Amino acid sequence: MIAGAVSVIAGGLAAAVTGPTEWSKGSWVAAFLVLVAGVAQIGLGAGQAYLAVTTPTVAFVTAEVVMWNVACATVIAGTLLSSPATVAVGSVPLVAALVMFMVALSDRSGAQRSIIVVGYRLLLLVVLVSVPIGVALSFARH
Repeated sequence: MIAGAVSVIAGGLAAAVTGPTEWSKGSWVAAFLVLVAGVAQIGLGAGQAYLAVTTPTVAFVTAEVVMWNVACATVIAGTLLSSPATVAVGSVPLVAALVMFMVALSDRSGAQRSIIVVGYRLLLLVVLVSVPIGVALSFARH
C-alpha cells in the first residue's frame, strides 16, 4: 500500500512538471505511475488482504510488491529510453505478480463477498489485458 501511495504522489509530481518543462513523455509517465504503479497496486493489495481465505506469507507478499515495482520501474525506463524491448522485459514480472495475485484468491469459495471478488478479478483481468496492449503500442511507436 505504501509503494502504491508513493507512486500516486510521484505521478502527481510528474504531472505537475510536465507542462512547465515541456516533457513530452511526462503525461504518460504520470498516468502510468498513478494508474498502474499506484491505484492498481493499492487495489490489488487491499483486495488480496481482504479477500484471501488464507493469509499470504510475508515472503509471498514481498515477492509480489518487489516484482510489481521492479516491473513498473523497468517499463517506465524502457519508455523513457525508447526501448520497446525493455518495456517487454519489464512486463514479465508484472504478469508474474498478477498471477501471484490470482493464486492468492484461487482457493476462494462460497458466495460471501461475491460481488467484491468479481470486482477484484475484473481489476486483475483489466491490468492483465493491458500488458500486451502496452507492449504492442511500445513496439508500434518505435
